[in-house]
Amino acid sequence: MTAQLWCFGESGNAYKAALTMELAGYDWSPVYVDFFNGEARTPEFRKINEMGEVPVFRDDDLTLTQSAVIQLHIAERTGKFQGNDRNEVLRWLMFDNHKLSGQAGATRFLMNFLPEEKRPKEAIAFMQGRLKATYKVLEHHLAGRDWVADSGPTIADFACCGYLFYPEPFGFDRADWPNIDRWLDGIAALPGWKHPYDLMPGNPSDRA
Repeated sequence: MTAQLWCFGESGNAYKAALTMELAGYDWSPVYVDFFNGEARTPEFRKINEMGEVPVFRDDDLTLTQSAVIQLHIAERTGKFQGNDRNEVLRWLMFDNHKLSGQAGATRFLMNFLPEEKRPKEAIAFMQGRLKATYKVLEHHLAGRDWVADSGPTIADFACCGYLFYPEPFGFDRADWPNIDRWLDGIAALPGWKHPYDLMPGNPSDRA
């Protein structure tokens, strides 16, 4: 039976799970969630995930939520992208959740998916400042190395890149961060890699 992932193209968190499955060769199919029209907040969706969020992974009787949990399951199930040091992989998954994607996703949303007159400029500037400090950490860490947590790609890489391939502006310019830029090129060169808008249904042009 093909696994299902409830997702939508604009979600970097869903992209982490989708990319992990795609690169691991996992048999899966997307289930589109109309997030911007409130589907994730409906009673029907909350029966699938009480948190009202994507991604949601379902394979037979197993249902998982939260991208890192899904990524860990896929890595363990397939034996791919686990890395040699579980603690190091987990360290960077947590770093991404708290410092990188957790803030990049919100900043990108405020800057691109709210009406311009409702965009909180001071809050955006504050979050961009925090993100800049986070990019510095990742940029320094990637100096002289190709991957975040091991000598080869792991789910930590697919977590930390979650929002960094998106075209919408949120204060991240790859040209400013040469080590991150090189690392993203390395991920994009992996067999089976796809851009989030090619891997999952739904993108801003659909709502234009």
